[in-house]
Amino acid sequence: METALTIMTVQALLGAFDTIYYHEYRCRLPVHGPRVAGELRLHALRDLIYGVLFLTLPFVDWGGWLAGVLAGLIVLEVGITIWDFNVEAVERQAIGGVADAERGLHLVMAVVYGVFLAHLAPHLAGWWAEPTGFHWRDGTPPWLQVVGVVFGLGVLASGLRDYLASRGVAFFQIDLFGWARRSG
Repeated sequence: METALTIMTVQALLGAFDTIYYHEYRCRLPVHGPRVAGELRLHALRDLIYGVLFLTLPFVDWGGWLAGVLAGLIVLEVGITIWDFNVEAVERQAIGGVADAERGLHLVMAVVYGVFLAHLAPHLAGWWAEPTGFHWRDGTPPWLQVVGVVFGLGVLASGLRDYLASRGVAFFQIDLFGWARRSG
C-alpha cells in the first residue's frame, strides 16, 4: 500500500500544480465563475472524491462491500475526468482556451493515476474478502499520513471554492505574487 500512497502523492503534487498554476494563475477560473460553471462543478465533485481518498487510504482498509463503494467512487472520478476534458474545451473558449502544456499535464496525470490504480487494485481485491467495515491499518509511514491529511483538506477546500465560484459567490483571489484582489 505504501507504493500506491506514494504514487497518489505524486498525483497530488501534479494536481496542485495544475490547480495553482493553470486554474488559478493562468485562467483564473474562479473569477469567471458562472461562465465556466460546468467545469468548476466537475472539479468540485472530483475534489470531493479525492478528499475521501486522501483522508482514508493512508489510515484504513475499505473491507467487504466498502471496497466496492471505493471502486465505484474511483470509476465515477474517471468518468468525471473524461467529462471535464470535454467541458473545459468548450467552456474555456471564451476565456482563451486550454493551454497545450496544460493538456500535456493532464495526460501525464492520467498516466500517473493509472499507475496508482494498478497498485491499488490488488489491495481492493484483498479488502473485498475482509469483513465489511473500515479497518485501521498499522504501518503506514507517518509522512504519508500527514501528506494525506494536508492534501485531503486542501482538495476539499479547493472543491468548495470551485463550487461556490460556479454559483457566482465572490471571494478573495490571491495570485502567485501575493497580491489579493476582490473577484466576482
